[in-house]
Amino acid sequence: MKRIALSSLLLLSLLPFGAGAQESQVIRFGVDPSYPPLESKAPDGSLKGFDIDLGNAICATLHRKCVWVEQSFDGMIPALKARKFDAILSAMYATDARRQQIDFTNRIYNGPSALVARAGSKLRPNAEALKGMRVGVVQGSTQEAYARAEWAPHGVQVMTYQTQDQVYQDLTGGRIDAAFQGAVPADYGFLRTPLGKGYAMAGDIVKDRRITGDGVAIGVRKGDAALESSINGAIGMMRKNGTYQQIASKYFQFDIYGD
Repeated sequence: MKRIALSSLLLLSLLPFGAGAQESQVIRFGVDPSYPPLESKAPDGSLKGFDIDLGNAICATLHRKCVWVEQSFDGMIPALKARKFDAILSAMYATDARRQQIDFTNRIYNGPSALVARAGSKLRPNAEALKGMRVGVVQGSTQEAYARAEWAPHGVQVMTYQTQDQVYQDLTGGRIDAAFQGAVPADYGFLRTPLGKGYAMAGDIVKDRRITGDGVAIGVRKGDAALESSINGAIGMMRKNGTYQQIASKYFQFDIYGD
């Protein structure tokens, strides 16, 4: 009996971190690669960015394989529910409204939102300054929900798009007056690029919890406690051993994790 018990303990010790007997050795992450520097595509078509590196490090910590499944942001939650992938890792805020549909891991980072318009513009992220203006947002984003609740009733035209790239195309083409999105992707993915020349953040950044919720986290299906626990364990380990900070320092000169 003792030999059997010792053998069982040895086998358990060899299991990957956070893995159970029924747990898959693959994690399929849903991602919309249109939010640089968080997630985007390299010229060769491969995925790159902070979220991509973070997800791959989570899989490495858990000794599991990462598979990335591209999905438009507005279809993320339905696709997760339909089991097209196992988790959402695509700059998604863990808001109260989304928690009614899916569960979330612990926070992976924070991030305010920002209005972007022509440099020197008098536009500001409030209903009074934006009255009569056309503001572009990604469909299904928390920025869309906020703009529809706070600005649309006061005469602001909220224009929705499937991807952030489409928002910037219409902004630079003069078809909308401003774009409202996360401050980090706005800065690194647009304002610091040739396409963003002549544009700037208009007014103060927006930190309203109705947009940010509990910060950005990884979405999982309701009841998938095993995967949620495994990912939380990996994130905690990466925060302790410096892996998280090493990845973040490649992209940001500030603490993106936040308080």
